[in-house]
Amino acid sequence: MPPFNEDWEADPAPLAVAELRRLIAAADTLLIATPEYNGSVPGQLKNALDWASRPHGSAALRGKPAAVISASPRPQGGAGAAADLRKILRIAGASVIGVGLAVPRAYAQFTPGGQLADPGLRRKLSAVTGELIQAAARRQAA
Repeated sequence: MPPFNEDWEADPAPLAVAELRRLIAAADTLLIATPEYNGSVPGQLKNALDWASRPHGSAALRGKPAAVISASPRPQGGAGAAADLRKILRIAGASVIGVGLAVPRAYAQFTPGGQLADPGLRRKLSAVTGELIQAAARRQAA
């Protein structure tokens, strides 16, 4: 994904940008899971969301239900990244639902098979995805 370029926003030359916009527009919802880097979202994610937020008024993110999951080795679980991502999504026009999920000490939260080890985190993840499914159903019914 090339760096966002306002000169290309209406007709993006890079094929990856058009494909990103198409995939987001076709999705019922977005569930974005992000690590935290230097207390915020990775630059590549911000860049992709900048592309998806344009052109203004008809962007792929406009009105799209979205939920946020963050993870970090820190005890806060990427709360800084989650807060920034929620803000970016809201400004971009997405409909951010719920409070999301922050996974603290991510390095210790998963089984060797990649499953969440903590039943409490599994319940919270289920609640986030359930809320996202309900938001998609409400949007489709409208």
